[in-house]
Amino acid sequence: MKSGLLMTGLLLGLGSAVLIGGSPSGGGGAGGSDGSGGGEFVKLQGAGASFPAPLYNKWFKDFSGQNSNVQIDYQSVGSGSGVKAVIDETVDFGASDAAMKPEEIEQVERGVQLLPMTAGAIVLAYNLEGVDSLKLSREAYTGIFLGKVTKWNDPLIAKANPGVTLPDAPVNVVVRADSSGTTFVFTKHLSEISEEFAKSPGTNKMPNWPVGTKSKGNEGVTASLKTTPGSIGYIEYGYAKGAKLNMVALENAAGKYIVPSIASAQAALAAIEMPEDLIAWAPDPAGDESYPIITYTWLLCYKQYSDAKKVEILKEVIEYCLSEGQKSSEQLGYIPLPESVVEKVRAAVGNIGA
Repeated sequence: MKSGLLMTGLLLGLGSAVLIGGSPSGGGGAGGSDGSGGGEFVKLQGAGASFPAPLYNKWFKDFSGQNSNVQIDYQSVGSGSGVKAVIDETVDFGASDAAMKPEEIEQVERGVQLLPMTAGAIVLAYNLEGVDSLKLSREAYTGIFLGKVTKWNDPLIAKANPGVTLPDAPVNVVVRADSSGTTFVFTKHLSEISEEFAKSPGTNKMPNWPVGTKSKGNEGVTASLKTTPGSIGYIEYGYAKGAKLNMVALENAAGKYIVPSIASAQAALAAIEMPEDLIAWAPDPAGDESYPIITYTWLLCYKQYSDAKKVEILKEVIEYCLSEGQKSSEQLGYIPLPESVVEKVRAAVGNIGA
């Protein structure tokens, strides 16, 4: 399956589970990275965030292509479901853009190690005929998601877009239907820049939105935007790029209108200092060139496993993602981890054992 076909499948929302790997053939010992395979068959089951799913699925497919004794099944079900699966111990690893809270981690007797694996931008993508370039002030895009800006030619939108012919048409807002880390990060940003939004609906994986039709996953929102004229919604940058959707230039903390790109996301990420617990946020990053909505996304691994062979393979997969895998990030719309963060993640992998 080539990456283009994978993205197409994601956008259509066909099959949230992507099964990757070779058939369970071969003798004892771990498979090598030369593609020869062999060795004891190991299957890893993961579930969680849709935000990094295109990149994770490429990583896992490529790793299994070099290790035919390893099968990795990652289900793009949303961050909330990923966290729940880790708590319920129904997976070998989870994934979330909303880092697990201390009270969630305390529910897992085996312990949980959070590992940031990549980062990305959350963009406002839109479908508006004849409007290929659009700027939104902080007041305007907050107003849209509060249900207060309801027409495309609203003065708040028109003010930032002189010379652009905006239709007297309703703004069709699309939001997530599932418990979502993408939503958590987006609402965390909106709560940071708007006292009104902070009061209600506030920061949440699954808020009570005052407006909008709901779609499941980044995949579902992307598909809805593609097919709904006059629509706007929040998705990960790589999904918008892959679907060739128009993206809004958002007003940042410095008052500059910033077009989403790898460069503007990297500028925002550079301001974040990664702490020892590897959980870092920047709900409104400083800097003239910084895109305003960015986040890390985490793998959720147990600190203690019962199967030593599974731990060995899991660590090999993580190392592959931290090294060779990072080279695939930009082409799919993600931000490669800074080397300083990679080294901290490598050190934290030592907390995983059997």
